Amino acid sequence: MQMIKYLMLFLVLVACTLIGRYLSKKYVIRLKQLEEMKNALNMLQSKIQFTYEPIPEIFSQIAKNCSKTIGQVFLLAKEKMETKTANLAWEEAIEESQTNLTIEDKYVLKTLSKLLGQTDVEGQIAQIEITQKFLETQIKEAQEEKQKNEKLYSKLGTTIGLVIVIILC
Repeated sequence: MQMIKYLMLFLVLVACTLIGRYLSKKYVIRLKQLEEMKNALNMLQSKIQFTYEPIPEIFSQIAKNCSKTIGQVFLLAKEKMETKTANLAWEEAIEESQTNLTIEDKYVLKTLSKLLGQTDVEGQIAQIEITQKFLETQIKEAQEEKQKNEKLYSKLGTTIGLVIVIILC
C-alpha cells in the first residue's frame, strides 16, 4: 500500500513538472515561428522583386521552404486565392492558422494584406518591409517574454508538484 502511495506521489510530481515545461515551451515555439515568418517574408520580398511570378505560385514555393506550421499559413492563403483576392486570402489564412502567435502577432502579419496583390512591385515591397519592421518588434518582445517566463513556468511546475507531494505525505 505504501508503495502505491509513493508511486502516485511521484506521478503527481512528474505530471506537474511536465505541465510546467509544456507551458514554458510555448514561448520558445512562438519565438521560432516569428523568426521563421520573418524569413518567409524575406523570401516573399525577393521573389516579388526579382521573379515577377504570381503570388499563389510564390506562396507555394515559400511553403515548401518553411516548417510545417508556417508553411501551412502560406498554403492556406494560396488555396484561398482561388476564390478570393490576395489580401482577403492572406488575412483569413493568418486568422485560421494553428500557430502559437498572439493576437498582436497576427495583427502585425495582417498589415501585409493592405497592398498585397493590389499595387505595383514597389508598393508591395514597401509593405513587406513595414511588416518586417513591426515583426522585429514582436520578435524582441517574444525574446523578452521567453527569457522571463520560460524558466518561471518550468520551475513553477516542479515547485507546485513538490508542494502537492509534501501536502499529501
